[in-house]
Amino acid sequence: MRYELMFPDQIREAIDKNTPVALALGVLEYHGEHLCPGVDTLVVQRALEMLEDDMELIVLPPFYYGAGSYAVAGPERKGGVHIDAETLNKFARQLFYNLLRIGFRNVYVFFHHQSENFVSGMPTDLAFRLAAKQEIFAFIENEKGDGWWGEDTASANYYEEHDSGTDPFSWIRVEPFMSGEAQKQWPIDHAGEQETSLMMAFAPDGVDMKRFDGKQWYAQSAVKANMDYANKAKAFILDDLKKRMSK
Repeated sequence: MRYELMFPDQIREAIDKNTPVALALGVLEYHGEHLCPGVDTLVVQRALEMLEDDMELIVLPPFYYGAGSYAVAGPERKGGVHIDAETLNKFARQLFYNLLRIGFRNVYVFFHHQSENFVSGMPTDLAFRLAAKQEIFAFIENEKGDGWWGEDTASANYYEEHDSGTDPFSWIRVEPFMSGEAQKQWPIDHAGEQETSLMMAFAPDGVDMKRFDGKQWYAQSAVKANMDYANKAKAFILDDLKKRMSK
């Protein structure tokens, strides 16, 4: 279900059923001449749209305006957009504040840009990860006051809930689009064989190999992109995402 097209009674039903709510978080960044700038967001958004037919899922409008940086190329005549992490954190806090007030407690934010660095984090995901914890703390403290964890006997099961992923800090999860296992099988690159193949699988309207010019070192392997690779990665990623949101 697309959130923007849902009626209020459907939103209430989804809250009562704890239906997963998913957001594609990404950037607009130069990916060579053969790919559009929305790669990192499009692969996630299109995957979520495909999963709508397979499971109960609410898909939020995607967020394209992450910290793309200009490490690959400046924006002039290339199309990249960079919003600094401090601004992203403020936006994310407001977004999560609203989602929690609406009543959602099963929110997933999936991102692809620079997600090979998830353990240490990069500006976009760190801004959203911090915002998620900040707003969960603020929301609970506003409802229950100081000492909500230490004094409320309902928190006695916290560590068991943490292990099962049902604790309050799991209300909003910010995770890489491709899990560690997926990345082992299809290592992330930038506009090369992997990303070009992913676009062939998830957003074919955003890839055109006739435009490939071979000038960028990072895109050289794009000529090896193919549908066999693409479809295998697509099948694994969709199944993996579904499992992760069906806990």
